[in-house]
Amino acid sequence: MSKIKFFMQQSWLLILCAFCFGLLLAAAQAGLGPRILRNEQMKLNAMMTSLVSDANSFELDPNMAGLEIPGKKGKPLSTDVYQAIDAEGTTTGFAFIATGPGFADKIKIVIAVDKTFTTFFGFKVLASNETPGFGDKIKDDFFGQQFHGAPVARLEMVKVGDDTVIDAQIVAISGATVSSEAVLGIFNTFARNVRDQLIAKGFINNE
Repeated sequence: MSKIKFFMQQSWLLILCAFCFGLLLAAAQAGLGPRILRNEQMKLNAMMTSLVSDANSFELDPNMAGLEIPGKKGKPLSTDVYQAIDAEGTTTGFAFIATGPGFADKIKIVIAVDKTFTTFFGFKVLASNETPGFGDKIKDDFFGQQFHGAPVARLEMVKVGDDTVIDAQIVAISGATVSSEAVLGIFNTFARNVRDQLIAKGFINNE
């Protein structure tokens, strides 16, 4: 009986500690949550500004918030599409967050396109846990510059090629083919589907 009593006492202590720890986590999340969201939005705005240099602001129209596009295995994906607005109030492009599986974890990037949604302005990595020195080279200019000016079409990965030629062929990062292909997979999943949504909603013309 003494062993059972001891076990019950220790179990209740563990439950109590877990409950208190949970309360502390909830309180921390409630206190830091708004600040974390503000920091993420500031980071997103800075990345969008660097991609669409002539934009004065970025606006999220309610009709472009929470756009759903088809994902793999029939599971829908969601994104917010921001309009890049210049000083005269004209739309100069669009930017949106796109997420997909990488080598180590999910990769979250910001993709920007021109106002007709026919040419990519490029992308920035918003979040990634790819292998340092290998997969994390998706953040490097060598890789990212290949997307600046590339057509909004299905992109193709090549292991050998001229990375200075801007077209639908993207040269993979040496030693990080999986991470390179992951970024292309994100582009190919989101870009054309987002474009189709904006055409259907009348934000761009079907040209």
